[in-house]
Amino acid sequence: MLEETSFRGRTADFVFMFLFGGFLLTLFGLFSSLSFLSQAFTLMLVYVWCRRNPFLRINVFGLLTLQAPFLPWVLLCFSLLIGDSILLDLLGIAAGHIYFFLEDVFPNQPGGKKLLVTPAILKQIFDVPLADPNYNPLPEDSVNRQHQD
Repeated sequence: MLEETSFRGRTADFVFMFLFGGFLLTLFGLFSSLSFLSQAFTLMLVYVWCRRNPFLRINVFGLLTLQAPFLPWVLLCFSLLIGDSILLDLLGIAAGHIYFFLEDVFPNQPGGKKLLVTPAILKQIFDVPLADPNYNPLPEDSVNRQHQD
């Protein structure tokens, strides 16, 4: 859903979020001696989605209904209950929070600026150039289009 909502038409930004999150989690993994970080990466994506949809209500396991921003913490508690290490969950939440803060919070603060800028090379590779905004279709094109609909 993150790809379909927040990043619709912004594939390069989505790829940049993956690269940024992967880089952060790799750094975290080096310092915590962890090598398999897919659970943390998934939780990072969940965290960003949840923070961007703060008023969405979610039913968890058919037992609990809560607002989306609480979901990563519920998943962390679930990991704790089943006896898993919560370190991967915490790393994912931390990476998601860093991305969310730098992308959505800090630029909107007084004196804040956008620190995460998608590189132009990613935009060239992944984003389809928009059609010419000055293009005016010929009258017969619009008539043909109406008959096709």
